[in-house]
Amino acid sequence: MADIPIDKKFYDRANEYIKLANEHCDGTLGISLVSGSFMFALSRFNSWVSATDFESGAAMKEKRQETIDLLVNQYRSMLEQNLDDHINNFDRLMTPPAP
Repeated sequence: MADIPIDKKFYDRANEYIKLANEHCDGTLGISLVSGSFMFALSRFNSWVSATDFESGAAMKEKRQETIDLLVNQYRSMLEQNLDDHINNFDRLMTPPAP
């Protein structure tokens, strides 16, 4: 994954976020609404993380497009990998477990 540090707990944390999102898909909310909230939260958090690298809003503004490009490219890489995983393993990933 492009420039994303992966430690021993990387996938554990990711799975916890997915678990939380799945808990919100309890039948009263559509998965699109949960996905939208999840993406907004991630963009908000990544904006804050990005801000920690700057000493002022003006400095951050100078690197705005560079920051957007970096994060969008990282997301695109991860999305492509996960889409390919779902394409290549569709039956296994999309078949509900037997009761």
